[in-house]
Amino acid sequence: MSLALRSELVDKTKRKKRRELSEEQKQEIKDAFELFDTDKDEAIDYHELKVAMRALGFDVKKADVLKILKDYDREATGKITFEDFNEVGKISLRNLRRVARELGENMSDEELRAMIEEFDKDGDGEINQEEFIAIMTGDI
Repeated sequence: MSLALRSELVDKTKRKKRRELSEEQKQEIKDAFELFDTDKDEAIDYHELKVAMRALGFDVKKADVLKILKDYDREATGKITFEDFNEVGKISLRNLRRVARELGENMSDEELRAMIEEFDKDGDGEINQEEFIAIMTGDI
């Protein structure tokens, strides 16, 4: 068996074993989105995001809200769709580096990569929602 074929089979096996969100967890994410989407247009705009962030206790400035909107608005519509919102569960090296810096932690990229690799079960270089839930529930 060629190395490429073996690698492909291993990847497929890993994907099958990936922990799926329960229907209840999927519904909680949908409910949170609908709570933020006050005008029920199936997208979260600048004003809805600002209200939601402040309701969650974040003292956000206009620039902060615009940056979050830009970071997660994959279609560049000025709004966050449910698909965009659902993708917020990914933690990349860049996200982890920013959080570590904001917390005053002086960690090298190698240390941060090692943290991601420890929990990155599907090998995509990011911690996705399923992997994050596994970490938080101790089901690693």
